[in-house]
Amino acid sequence: MSDPKQPVPLELGVYAQQPTAQRITGIEVIALILTVVWLAAVALFFWGMDAGPGGVAGGASLALTLLAILMPIALIWVAASAARTARVMREEAARLQSSIDAMRAAYVAGQQRGTLDMKPDMVRKLEEIAEAQRSTEVKLATFTSMRSQGMISENRAAVAPAPPDEHQASLGLGTPAEALKDPISVADFVKALNFPENEHDKEGFRALRRALEDRSTERLVRASQDVLTLLSQDGIYMDDLRPDRSRPEIWRKFAAGERGRAVAPLGGIHDRSSLALAAGRMKQDPVFRDAVHHFLRQFDHTFLGFEKHASDEEIARLAETRTARAFMLLGRVTGTFD
Repeated sequence: MSDPKQPVPLELGVYAQQPTAQRITGIEVIALILTVVWLAAVALFFWGMDAGPGGVAGGASLALTLLAILMPIALIWVAASAARTARVMREEAARLQSSIDAMRAAYVAGQQRGTLDMKPDMVRKLEEIAEAQRSTEVKLATFTSMRSQGMISENRAAVAPAPPDEHQASLGLGTPAEALKDPISVADFVKALNFPENEHDKEGFRALRRALEDRSTERLVRASQDVLTLLSQDGIYMDDLRPDRSRPEIWRKFAAGERGRAVAPLGGIHDRSSLALAAGRMKQDPVFRDAVHHFLRQFDHTFLGFEKHASDEEIARLAETRTARAFMLLGRVTGTFD
């Protein structure tokens, strides 16, 4: 036999009380008092009547008398039953509303926990991508070093010593290895600034390795990686931002040195939480502040050279990268577009 006061479990961990057992309430007490008062009034009425020949007589008169006596009593108890039913309905409605509110709160809490659980996964994936990038760089450096040493050994074994040539010595020792490589293509440049989508994005990693081999692009890529990692610690991810798209001519105005209202649309980030978190950390964290300023300088310097040879379509593709979104967010926080 269950206890009437024992809570009944509902879905999502919500508990509701069972309806209380039937009991006498104030409504029944009032109805009973009115009934007693009415019967007492009827008794007094008939007690005071003259019981002579003109008194109560006949079956019809008796029926009407009983009807007159019992009708008010019936109306009293009908009204009492209706009042009790209305009170029970109000209690049930209040209990149902509280259960719905509790279920809604539990659902919202579950959604928030799911969102918070998803953020560490994204941080972990970003760290895995960074670790894969570092391991790839080490393998490339090792392969290049082993290949260079092998070529030198083969040349020494196959070629006899010859008198040094000043022109050849100057070319071999004075020309940096970067100058002999082809410049990075625009497509690889844009893809590298967006970073690989996941660990299976082979094209993204290829473009990233190509960008790290280019000295000027390598500085921007590493600066961008630093700020993206720092922003992710506060739960700010570029994929969550939906900035307003700016026309390529506004980007060109920024590259030309214009500031103020002419380039204000570049700060098209309207996520208040991300702006507030980034602004607060700029004031409190000197490491984050230095990384942001370094990133903004590198982006400004690199984009200045990129804009001179890029088409409007290429600039538009660059504006969609994660690096460009970080520039829009941090540029607005630091007042770069003011």
